[in-house]
This record gives sequence, structure tokens and C-alpha cells, in this order.
Amino acid sequence: MIEIFYKKDGQMMVSQSEADFATIPFDDVVWIDLFSPSGEEKRAVEQYLGTTIQNRAQAEEIEISSRFSETEQAIFANTSFLIPGPEEYTEETVSFILSDNILTTLRECPLKSFTDLQRRIMAYPKIYHSGHVAFLSILENRIDLDADMVELVSKEINQYNRKVSVGEDISEEFLIDINLLQENTMLIRENIIDKQRVISSILKSPKYPKEYHSRLNVLLKDISSLINHTDFGFERLEYLQNTVLGIINLDQNKIMKVFTLVSLMLMPPTLIASFFGMNVSFGWVGTSAWSWLIVLLLMGISTVAIFMVFKRRKMF
Repeated sequence: MIEIFYKKDGQMMVSQSEADFATIPFDDVVWIDLFSPSGEEKRAVEQYLGTTIQNRAQAEEIEISSRFSETEQAIFANTSFLIPGPEEYTEETVSFILSDNILTTLRECPLKSFTDLQRRIMAYPKIYHSGHVAFLSILENRIDLDADMVELVSKEINQYNRKVSVGEDISEEFLIDINLLQENTMLIRENIIDKQRVISSILKSPKYPKEYHSRLNVLLKDISSLINHTDFGFERLEYLQNTVLGIINLDQNKIMKVFTLVSLMLMPPTLIASFFGMNVSFGWVGTSAWSWLIVLLLMGISTVAIFMVFKRRKMF
């Protein structure tokens, strides 16, 4: 699908047909949004802008040369947008092309930042008079959403901290949840750093108007703050994970301590039973009706004695 946002008589208009390129003046176009476009729509945009649009494989490459590049005609920038899921996040690569004053975006799934811009650009056409403003608006909105995700992760960490503090039962699932939070936090951090690299590259480009540099610098400060926050969150998760593992080790040590004490308590009775159970005559053993009661009494006394020793030393 293609959507062409262009100015006409002081209003913002939108067209969903590439055939309208023939009638829309080049200087009036502000934003061309390609949402899972067909080959025909991509070719029409390439012909209109006089440049080539990267394919998805090129846009998703990790190298900085693929994340940002520029030619005489345009600036190309690729970055990833995180999409929150029930348990984990997925990444969607978005391509930006800035050609003269026109912003062209290429994406494969619906994104809130684009939906919000579409609504605002129709409501406030005078503010979005060029593609550079639209580009900044998408980045600002996206970084705000990233900040919301960082805050959400921080709240989840607080919830798990409270569970540990109140002494809730810690299971294997608890550790798996912490590990998933660590992965999500790292993914958010890497995603934010990716935007930082792209914005830094744009600031170095002589093609990007200097009048917007101040807004880009504000974005870099916001990103730096978010990176510090994610680092702190990751440190909290590591501390929480170590605390949970320590509690599990203590519980296991308590269980082993009980087994050890029980074994020690049973050793004297076992020794007495073995001694008097030998096939050897001890005179009164076996000849008196009270001999077995005496043996049982000795076993009981030894067990109680061991128990009292452990209790006095606070080993129970």
C-alpha cells in the first residue's frame, strides 16, 4: 500500500495511488509512506524520486554502512522499531529516504509512530511543511515509546523484587521470567543504540538542514538517558538473579542440613542395634524378658541426647 501526503491550498491531502504522481507537484509532496508495497508501487516511487529504494535484506544488515548512507540525491537511513508482545519483543526494520524535502518510508507492518504521524499531519498541515519535520516527528514519537518500554520493564523488575522481599516461593519459572526480562532489556538497549548511531550519522551529513540539528541533539540526550536507565535495569536484574540463586542455595543447604542431622541422630541407635544384634551371647541379653526393653531404652536415650546437643547449639 502507498500513501502520498502532499500540500494543496493550505491543507494536507492524501492519495493512495501511485498514478497520482503525474498530477502532484514535486515541491508539494511531504511524505510517501510505503506499507508492504507492491513491486509496481516501489518502482513508481523510485522513478518519481530519481533514486533506488533498498530491499529488505539490505535494510536489515548490521553494518553501519547499510544503516546509513547518502548520495547526491538522497539520505538513506535504516533502523529497527520494537513491537511489544505478550512475553517478548520483535523487531521491525524501517527504511527512511530523505530526498530534497520529501520523506519516504518503507515498512512491512503497522507501527504506532506512523499512525500517530498520519493523524497529526492531517490535523496540523502547517507544522509538517517538509519531510524533515515528519522524519523528526517519527523519531521523537518512537523514542517516547521506547521510554515507555523501559519504564514498563522497570515496573516488572520492581514486582519481582517485591516477590523476593515478601518471601514468595521461588520456582524455576521465576528464574526463567527474570532471564526473559534480561533478554528484553538487552534488546531495548541495542534498539536504542541503533537509533543513536543513525541520528549521529545524520548530524554529520551536510545534506540535513542545520535548523533541525538542535532537535536531533535533544533526541541524542534522551537516548543517552534511556541507555543509562537500561544499564541500571540490567544491573538490577543481575542482582535480583544472584539474590534468587542465593535463596535457592540456602534452601538446598537447609534440606541437606536436616538430612545430615537426622542421619547423625540415627547413628547411635543404629550402632547399639548392630552391637546387640550380633550372634554373640552377652549374658543377660536375650535371657531376660526386660533385655530388649533395656536396648530400646538405650537407643531412645542416645537419640534424645544427640537431639538435645544439636538443639543447644541451635543447629535446629
